Amino acid sequence: MSKSSYAAIGLVNPKSPTNVGGIMRAVGCYSADAVFYTGKRYELAASNGSAQYNTDTKLASQSISKTKVESLVDAVPNEVKIVCVDLVEGAVPLPDFQHPEKALYIFGPEDGTISQQIVNRADAVVYVPTIGCMNLAASVNVLLYDRLAKSTSIASDELIRRSRDTNNRVRVKPSADKHSIKKPR
Repeated sequence: MSKSSYAAIGLVNPKSPTNVGGIMRAVGCYSADAVFYTGKRYELAASNGSAQYNTDTKLASQSISKTKVESLVDAVPNEVKIVCVDLVEGAVPLPDFQHPEKALYIFGPEDGTISQQIVNRADAVVYVPTIGCMNLAASVNVLLYDRLAKSTSIASDELIRRSRDTNNRVRVKPSADKHSIKKPR
């Protein structure tokens, strides 16, 4: 992503510390800038130590802000586009969507949907084509992957070197046509 880009995640009243931890890992993996959330359920669940699982294994929450706000649409500057991500009628399929340079991606709660009022204020509404609804953290991962895949100017081998764990030094054996799979005859 270019330095002029901005990607933030907005969560409507999330309830699961496991999902929020998975989202924090995703924002770290895909170079998002911030996470905003509303409601009380996440903080209540996170205050119960036995209810938490360490899903932010890359410790993204130490370098990427996670901020409680009263209103997600009021949490970002005017130049940031609001993109709702939900299974709602009339939404654009994610594969057809062109991401704005600066965006706040708003996701509904694990057991609900984004309110009509927020959808009405959005610059775009997209959905991830699935059969049934996905886990909240999985949805954020897919969205951020799509944004990075459609916008990256980093050569694939350079991106791999920057992203992989230190114990991974495996390489594909050089060949004349390493990017295609040959069909059997």
